[in-house]
Parts: sequence; C-alpha cells; structure tokens
Amino acid sequence: MDVMKKVPVREQDPKVRAANFDEVCLGYSEEEAVAEADRCLNCKNPKCVEGCPVRINIPEFIHAVTERDFNKAADIIALSSMLPAVCGRVCPQETQCEGVCIRGIKGEAISIGKIERFVADRARECGYVPEIKVEKKNKKIAVIGAGPSGLTCAGDLAKLGYQVKIFEALHEAGGVLMYGIPEFRLPNDKVVKPEIENVKKLGVEIETDVIVGKTVSLDSLLKEEGFDAVYIGSGAGLPMFMNIPGETANGVFSANEFLTRNNLMKAFRDDYDTPIRRGKKVCVVGGGNVAMDAARTALRLGAHVDIVYRRSETELPARREEVSHAKEEGIVFNLLQNPVEILQDENGWVRGMKVIKMELGEPDASGRRRPVEIPGSEYEIECDTVIMALGTSPNPLLAGTTEGLETGRRGTINTDENGRTSREGVFCGGDAATGAATVILAMEAGRTAARSIDEYLSK
Repeated sequence: MDVMKKVPVREQDPKVRAANFDEVCLGYSEEEAVAEADRCLNCKNPKCVEGCPVRINIPEFIHAVTERDFNKAADIIALSSMLPAVCGRVCPQETQCEGVCIRGIKGEAISIGKIERFVADRARECGYVPEIKVEKKNKKIAVIGAGPSGLTCAGDLAKLGYQVKIFEALHEAGGVLMYGIPEFRLPNDKVVKPEIENVKKLGVEIETDVIVGKTVSLDSLLKEEGFDAVYIGSGAGLPMFMNIPGETANGVFSANEFLTRNNLMKAFRDDYDTPIRRGKKVCVVGGGNVAMDAARTALRLGAHVDIVYRRSETELPARREEVSHAKEEGIVFNLLQNPVEILQDENGWVRGMKVIKMELGEPDASGRRRPVEIPGSEYEIECDTVIMALGTSPNPLLAGTTEGLETGRRGTINTDENGRTSREGVFCGGDAATGAATVILAMEAGRTAARSIDEYLSK
C-alpha cells in the first residue's frame, strides 16, 4: 500500500445513484479503516485537533482504530462530539482537520472524517453506547431548537449533570440534519435518529411541536416554568430571495421548502401524501452545499438540472466532494451567470429564466472577487421550476417576542464570544447568532455555550 495516498472510499456508481435516494458514500470496511488509520503519523503536535471546531482528540481515536479497539475510539470521540456519524459524513474536513494534517504536506491527508464515520457506524451497529457517569445537579436548562447546536449544548450540559429539556418547533428533532440534508448524504433513520437517541439516553428530554415565541414565550420558560438558563439554538430557517421580476411565479421554491418537503415530509416517496412539483427542467440558483443538495434531489426526482452561479468554480462555496458528485451525476453548471428575471407563461407558471453573464472584478468584503455584469449578454434558460438556494437568516419570531434581546442587522441574536446574550441567563449560538453556517460550527457554538452556562450557574 502506498502510505502517501488515502485508502479509496467506496461509492455508488453515479448512473445508479442518480436515480435513488440511497447513501452515495458506502464508507470504509474494518480493514479499510484500519489501513487508513495506519497512515497516521501520530504527531507530537497534532494540528488536526486545532483544526477541529469541537476539539476531538483525533490522534488518540485513530490510534485506537489501529489497535482495533473500536469501542475505545468511540469513547474518545464521545468526549467531544455527540454526533460523530453525522460529522463523519457532512463536516468540511478538507478545510478543517484534514486541511492541516501533516501527512497532507507531502502526500494525501488522513481521511479523518471517513474513519470517524466508521467508528460511529460500527458502534451503532454493535449497539455500543459510550457510558458517561455524571453527578446530578439540581438546576434546569431549556434549549430552544433540536438541531446540531441545541443537541450538542444539551448533551454537554447533561454530561455535567444538569436537567435539560429541548423545545423543538417541528414534529421531529434534528433540525437541519432532518429537513435540510438529503438522505443520500445523511440517512435519517440510519444515522440522525440513533444519534438523537444517544443524546436522550443522557437524560435529555425533547418536546416537539413547540414554537418558542408563539406556543410559549422565552420569558415564561424562565419565570413560570422554573428554568435557570435558556440556550437559543433555533438556527436560521428564513430563506433569502433575489427580489427580481417573476420571483413570485408558480414553480419558484426556496431550497428550504424544497428540501424540507423531500427530506422531512418524504415527498419523493409515492406512499406519502406530501407531494411536491417534480419539474422536468429545474434551475437551482446558488453555489453552496444547500444548492448542491437541492440540485441533486431534483435530479433524483427525474429532472434535468442546471445550477446557475454568479462566480467561477474556484469561488464555489460548496464542498469539493459535493461539487464532484453533482458533476458525476450529470448536473450542468452555468458559472459566471446570474438571474435577472423569472419568465412566466400566461397562467403564471415558470417557463424559463433570463440570466446575464458575469465577469470577476475586484475583491469584495468577503475577499472573493466581486461579480460584475457584462452589458448586453442576457439570454434565456428554459425551465419549469426554479429553486433559490441563496442562504437563510434567523426567523425573527423569537427575538421579536422577547424584550431585551439585542439583534443584529440581519436578525441574528447578538452574543459575546461565550454565547452570552443581552438578557440575563439567556445564551445563544449556531446559525441563530451567526447566520447560516456549517453543522460543525453550530456544534462548536453549542459546546462553548454549555461551558458558559455551567460557569454562570456555578457562581
């Protein structure tokens, strides 16, 4: 075996997977995981740990894999992460732990994410749950939102002995893990639900169908229901649009709605009474992971799919793996192009999209070169469905119904570096505080807030 190269990971054939919702990546076998773990240099100064937002002790768990002590590996990961099977699948390891791997300087970085996935999957399949003994504390904490940030905060607080109850607005826990990421990337029943169950086994209670700000108020949780602190991890579920002509036409979706209907409401299954428009020619506007998820979902529903993105491939914010998978499956990338109008037929349904060609100018505030329109370059793309995947912002309901909770310009809740808000005893993190970001960054915020809440309640 060439130790400078990764052990390849098995995947479904692109032509086969483009027509099903089964998981694309098949993961490592035991022998493959051990062989990949054997490539680790076990560095004295492991930069991979610094690159991990939740600070998993990566060298230790990988060393346990080399010794085939897979339960020990699961125990090590569990000290830092409540969602290892999730993170092993959807974290952008290439820009985090693997991005700073020493092995990657002269060869290919260790496939840390794929090894983590193997450890988590094996533990689940063997029924092994890391045991964590805690000394109970007589303090109650409410967590708003059962997404990755809320679950992580709740899990960490439960490990510290607190009584924790999560309030979730939807009918199932999981947040973006359940409604936003397709089954072919993150299977709900196989991966997400078992990891939520592991959080519940720590003593965390989860109540669904509760909209804080409407069903109950944040103030009532603190003053009437006796919670000693509240963590807001409600995410960012309010979709953004371009406000261009024709955007209200029939057949225009936000990626949020399109993915929620398919992922959580199972619109792709004929035995579920939750249908969604299955366009024959679909245009997805955007270049992030959500755009890739929406495009690949539409493809699996039988559509020809075009992605329209205003910058070049170099600036695509989506993970390289997701872009590669989309291309392999036959999705067309229309780069350096931007919509200017949604075209409608006489009945108000989408019949096409007018786009204009772009070129890259000087860098903007994000450091990426600003796209500039090329005058007179407009043309039409034929389509019957448009999916806008332009990002999201927090729902203003909670902040708008809570006095003394300071918010930012885009509706995010203001916090300090430890997750403290302007309200005494109220903490916040993840997308609700930063705007839409990655699962692992939401988890990092949940861990930070859990430590901060513990300090607050220990005074």
